Amino acid sequence: MDKSKRFIPYGRQWIDEDDINAVVEVLESDYLTTGPKIEEFEMGLTKYTGAKYAVVMSSGTAALHAACFAAGLKEGDEVITTPITFAASANCILYMGAKPVFADIDPRTYNISPDDIRNKVTKKTKAIIPVHFTGQPCDMDEILKIAKEYNLKIIEDAAHAIGAKYRGKKIGSIGDMTTFSFHPVKHITAGEGGAVVTNDKKLFRKLMLFRTHGITRQRNDLIGYGGKWYYEQQCLGYNYRMTDIQAALGVSQLKKADRFLGIRKAYIKMYNEAFAKAGEIEIPYQLDGADSSWHLYIIKLRLESLDCSREQIFEELGECGIGVNVHYIPVYYHPHYKKYGYQKGLCPNAEEFYERIITLPLFPKMDKEDVSYVISKVLDIIQKHTK
Repeated sequence: MDKSKRFIPYGRQWIDEDDINAVVEVLESDYLTTGPKIEEFEMGLTKYTGAKYAVVMSSGTAALHAACFAAGLKEGDEVITTPITFAASANCILYMGAKPVFADIDPRTYNISPDDIRNKVTKKTKAIIPVHFTGQPCDMDEILKIAKEYNLKIIEDAAHAIGAKYRGKKIGSIGDMTTFSFHPVKHITAGEGGAVVTNDKKLFRKLMLFRTHGITRQRNDLIGYGGKWYYEQQCLGYNYRMTDIQAALGVSQLKKADRFLGIRKAYIKMYNEAFAKAGEIEIPYQLDGADSSWHLYIIKLRLESLDCSREQIFEELGECGIGVNVHYIPVYYHPHYKKYGYQKGLCPNAEEFYERIITLPLFPKMDKEDVSYVISKVLDIIQKHTK
């Protein structure tokens, strides 16, 4: 196939025959939801991440909401997070009536800056939601120190980071709670879906309760008792259950997670080797001790060396059939957040970063020819516009 006629999206799922068979098996079974595949997927996640408990949810956003509930967030509380993330990382704070406080990013890693976290802590601060952006772990040593000093909960948003490691530890085994996403562009997919993992049994029970309307049937957890049929709603929860159909796909995909990660890393090597030679492009920096899972590959343009805008390069790559993207618009730029009084200038590093970035295609279903094609077109366009 002529690659110039082919569209390469920035991300895409990889579904094999074994994935399809796993879903069909559930469709032919007695349980389409709240069945045995849920527990199987949860057990698989604990084994993979090293966490003691896992609770799968209907989406990554539901997982974040549940984690904020389990952390006990309420109206008047503040939670520190990054502006360079999908809006869900901050929306989950608003769901609880709390206030998102945005800390600036480290200009090297593009992750939340521990120094600015410390600057933003107040008496109202109750938690930190660090986002492992692009799959690169945040500086968790420093974040853990801050959390311990001020008695704060840590909810790691690892939507990009399943399989990543920080100082040899899998992401998912470090903070109080860690959330994952299984959207189709992520490392593994369940169609939709998410999960929260934790080592804390009390948090685990709260997460389980929140997922099912706040209702429990567990005899040991009941406040009253009215017979074998009896159940209780103990809090205002949500219907955030994952189906067995999704869980079956998740179980099958999780078995391939390390293979997918290996392919991503091979393509990253190709990108880095090619773009490191281009003075107009800044390639991703990797923090010492961090082993990224490489959900996204983002180049930062040195626009002062170019005779065009980022938008023009974005459009020209699109015309070549390359599905570039931008991750992300700073959360507080969105009209909804302006209602809360957030204004430009709040996080200068994040804002400067946003103005210069382009996300290139990166997913295991690509082949090396796709990667080489993307590289050649990026370099051709950059060379054409170099001053």
